[in-house]
Amino acid sequence: MLSLPPNKKIILFDGVCNLCNSAVQFIIKHDKKDVFRFVALQSEKGQEILACIGIDSKKIDSIILYEPGIAYYYKSDAVLQIAKSLDGIFSIGVVFKIIPTRLRNELYNYIAKNRYKWYGKKESCMIPTPELKIKFLK
Repeated sequence: MLSLPPNKKIILFDGVCNLCNSAVQFIIKHDKKDVFRFVALQSEKGQEILACIGIDSKKIDSIILYEPGIAYYYKSDAVLQIAKSLDGIFSIGVVFKIIPTRLRNELYNYIAKNRYKWYGKKESCMIPTPELKIKFLK
């Protein structure tokens, strides 16, 4: 049985991607309601969650938002659902839903394909500071 914190949305992200790590830091800073928990796709817990929701880790190279017992979202849909849950002006990002999913995902895929070239890559997954450890799943 998968053990996850109750009433939290789980963001699975590429733990070695500098762009992804910056996005996680941004989300943490603007998650005033403490909605999210984070886990690297490459981690044991990340792999466990992927298996639980039926996603082949070899076929996914995307951010995933998992709302346990409700739904999961990936690519641009995940980004928009995350923005919707953030405080302030970021929640209006949901207006981009008017753009067809196929077009949003083409842009998402282009950025994802080039993220290591543009932003770099770490040798290993990010290690959260002691203050932020509670935001990350083990």
